[in-house]
Amino acid sequence: MSEHVVRYDATHIEVLEGWEAIRRRPGMYVGSTGERGLHQLVFEAVDRAVNDVLADRAGGTVDVILMADGGVRVADDGPGLPVESADDSGDPGLEALLTRMHAGDRIGGRRAVDAGLFGLGLCVTNALSSSLTAEVRREGVRWVQEYARGVAVAPPTAAGAATGSGTSIAFRPDADVFGTVRCSFTALAERFRELAFLNRGLGISLTDERGPSGARSEHLRYPGGVRDFVAFLDAGAETAVHPDIVGIEQEDPRMEGVIEVALRWSHSHEERVRGFANSRPTPEGGTHTAGFRDGVAAAVNAHARQRRLLAAADPDLSADRICAGLTAVVSVKLDHPEFHGATRGVLGGAAVRACVGEAVREHLRAWLAGHPEQAAAVVGRIVRDAGRD
Repeated sequence: MSEHVVRYDATHIEVLEGWEAIRRRPGMYVGSTGERGLHQLVFEAVDRAVNDVLADRAGGTVDVILMADGGVRVADDGPGLPVESADDSGDPGLEALLTRMHAGDRIGGRRAVDAGLFGLGLCVTNALSSSLTAEVRREGVRWVQEYARGVAVAPPTAAGAATGSGTSIAFRPDADVFGTVRCSFTALAERFRELAFLNRGLGISLTDERGPSGARSEHLRYPGGVRDFVAFLDAGAETAVHPDIVGIEQEDPRMEGVIEVALRWSHSHEERVRGFANSRPTPEGGTHTAGFRDGVAAAVNAHARQRRLLAAADPDLSADRICAGLTAVVSVKLDHPEFHGATRGVLGGAAVRACVGEAVREHLRAWLAGHPEQAAAVVGRIVRDAGRD
């Protein structure tokens, strides 16, 4: 053994906070330094804008522009962020939101849209951008503040009178951090479309000014909510077994939240069930999608036995068999969502499974009973397919 002894004491501990920690280990905060992480900068800014708009009024708009110079601008027509932390609203001020993790949102609970990766907020976008300019229109005054790599160049400055209200965040992703600083229009549009479907009345526009032949835009607003989402997902599928999209919307105090579900069967045998919790995709499922499958299976089996499509000795149809060909969106908005894992890809909470299962079972049983021709087409096909196995 070497006689040289390495001492480890407090002098070897390096404490990093705020923008320093984010810039030193960017992958820990946005998932990667590739395109995925790049898009997280945009989602963090959009998350804040959407929540401001939804808190202020229904029917608000968020505009996202991929600028010709490589920057990104996220603007909303909400009330405008408080500039000073001493604002009567009690919300954190502009500089706190741009420099402190978890500085807070204007709304919380079931009304909050959760678009960021870890919910750390605008400070992540600011720290990983070479430059950022915040512009706030509030109470008749236009305020501007600039940052360089997460550090304020100067305090917020009053820059004249303002018409209307809202907040604009324009930033340039740092090329020293990311392998690419060119956002994908298609990937961003897909996520913004989800947000518009899941939050009825919300408008999101995405404009790309980088093309040589001029700007292209998508304007996303869906008054039908999750029903429109299922119709969109079904657009390229085989012919629907029944024309109606079954919709379920119910508040349940037992899970402290609301349930929004839409579903329709097609002649395909592919199951397409998309789950969301507080507008966040849950690609690995969870209690909400498990409860949905419980409810669908219970309703279809009850209907099949009532109509004597299954003999008394026949076993129940499996959820896998029943959900074949089913397109569905299962969205829950909870006051206190419980996720498994740091990336929040799986929703927990036993009450959620029970509540979603019960709501789906009762609404779907009523729909099957009230639409005998469509019910016969759906359940008859499922029973026939099961008999061929």
